[in-house]
Amino acid sequence: VADQISGIFVPVVVVIAIITFAVWMIFVTPGDFGGALEKMIAVLVIACPCALGLATPTSIMAGSGRSAEYGILFKGGEHLEATHRLDTVILDKTGTVTNGKPVLTDVIVADGFNEEEILRLVGAAEKNSEHPLAEAIVEGIKEKKIDIPSSETFEAIPGFGIESVVEGKQLLIGTRRLMKKFNIDIEEVSKSMEELEREGKTAMLIAINKEYAGIVAVADTVKDTSKAAITRLKKMGLDVVMITGDNTQTAQAIAGQVGIEHVIAEVLPEGKAEEVKKLQE
Repeated sequence: VADQISGIFVPVVVVIAIITFAVWMIFVTPGDFGGALEKMIAVLVIACPCALGLATPTSIMAGSGRSAEYGILFKGGEHLEATHRLDTVILDKTGTVTNGKPVLTDVIVADGFNEEEILRLVGAAEKNSEHPLAEAIVEGIKEKKIDIPSSETFEAIPGFGIESVVEGKQLLIGTRRLMKKFNIDIEEVSKSMEELEREGKTAMLIAINKEYAGIVAVADTVKDTSKAAITRLKKMGLDVVMITGDNTQTAQAIAGQVGIEHVIAEVLPEGKAEEVKKLQE
């Protein structure tokens, strides 16, 4: 019976929809193709609303699958549907704009310290960290054929750096904020830090037993596709923002290479969500 009814119902609905399109296109709003098409679709949806219910999840699944092929994950269908309202795209720096494969580029040693000894201690501390910058430092030290001992203690301080004890010596490796937290004077090396940062490098201060001992710097290369992708986003009318925990000078140097004007730097990991909320407001 259902097949017999649908055999009559479907053609009738299609004919009515076509007539609706023609009436609106010719008499009601002459030449308005979009408006006429909208009225025709409305007739089809009213006649068979279940089709819309089936089509919506299907289109969302197709869109989510397509985006996943490009490494984009949506938490739900409503987020995918909301993309047409986007006006701002927020990017992280490491691994998003850059390749996420930094390399050790510079080692600066303070007077009274030995470079190989410092690198031994730094390697011992950093090999406990999972941060990409730490991995780059350890790899760079290994390439210099320096044996790396084991550390006795290790603590990562998010947004600041690390604290570790190696061979009875306290090591602090990280940002200016970390040195300030432990009252370590670094005024004499500010110029060296700024020069490295202007080159787009991430410079980390080293202190041994609360005495400034040197600087290690790493550099991460920009992805080949970043500049083109950001240019396309801008052409779509989107504002591109980069949020990073790096210092302002390094962040600006990287952003300048890819054409990002809006940079929010020196943001702690737990503060990034708050920065996103501010932009949403």
